[in-house]
Amino acid sequence: MEVLVEGSGGTAGWPQPGCRCASCLRQAADGNARARSSIVVDGRVRLGAGNPGGTAGYRVRRVEGGWDVTGPDGGRLLYPSGPGAVPAPPQGAAPYDVAFLDLLADPAQLGWLRARGLVTADTIPVVAFADHRVPSERELGRRCGFWRARLASDGEAVFPPARSARKEAPRGRSGTWRVLVLGGARSGKSERAELRVAGDPEVTYVATGGDGAGDPEWAARVAAHRARRPAWWRTAETTDLAGVLAGARGTVLIDGIGPWLAAVMDECGAWDPGAEQAREKLAARIAGLTGAWRQAGAYVVAVSDETGLGVVPATPAGRLFRDELGRLNQALAAGSEEAELVVAGRVLPLDAW
Repeated sequence: MEVLVEGSGGTAGWPQPGCRCASCLRQAADGNARARSSIVVDGRVRLGAGNPGGTAGYRVRRVEGGWDVTGPDGGRLLYPSGPGAVPAPPQGAAPYDVAFLDLLADPAQLGWLRARGLVTADTIPVVAFADHRVPSERELGRRCGFWRARLASDGEAVFPPARSARKEAPRGRSGTWRVLVLGGARSGKSERAELRVAGDPEVTYVATGGDGAGDPEWAARVAAHRARRPAWWRTAETTDLAGVLAGARGTVLIDGIGPWLAAVMDECGAWDPGAEQAREKLAARIAGLTGAWRQAGAYVVAVSDETGLGVVPATPAGRLFRDELGRLNQALAAGSEEAELVVAGRVLPLDAW
């Protein structure tokens, strides 16, 4: 199966004619252009935002949210019916060789397809309908790296390997195992961390802040976080982060380190700077976490609060928490392949020294 990408942009392309949003102006200034998404399979079947054309010799089936194509050689392809569509193949469908997806609409659909075995290590996931829903071409490329998806150019041909020549590719990741995402309140740090792991099939979400019982405002925050998580993610509410990391496989998302530290300080009775024995217990818990972080066998993304940019806390307990969290953030960042700071929804990579 050979797939020619005629276009890879939104319904009006990217940049969109007449649009003066920052994304479209940046795309034009950089000399990038993506035409309306359309592909041609083996020079015979054309798919875009509409009904397929030229299907002789190919089985083209409509599935919820898209099209399922099987070629004469058995090659299989999935394509969305339009921008925002999320293809949902029926139960029992065979894995795809190529899967075009509108990942800007819902990146978690890729994780869901992987969890169902429809996108495997042999599948080539490709972005369709790229447009000004993302700030820039560079950021879209960065996200494709997170999701392990291809950002194909207009005019590019996609060739999945012949089925007879395939070997099972190594599963998991190489290069990056630990990521620390820092940010202030309402900075977008949690959303960024969730975006990073959206394409993964097996995600354990570790909530460290409790369920908010007795605190309506906190409970509302917890409910909002739960509502945007994919349904197949596993949730663990615990402060035993060292234990979670020691036995974890797949992907772990920890949200967050700040609530964890506050809870552990409660458990150890360590809010009084003069409580020496309690401080020793706290130091042991922190050492256990940082040691497990450095030896993690899963892909781990942790969210933490950057508290050092504001005013000095007015109370001894507040200053103690700020200092402990600052030191812990330093230790986790030092043990991470990647760290980034989120400010007003914008991401600043923190390169290793």
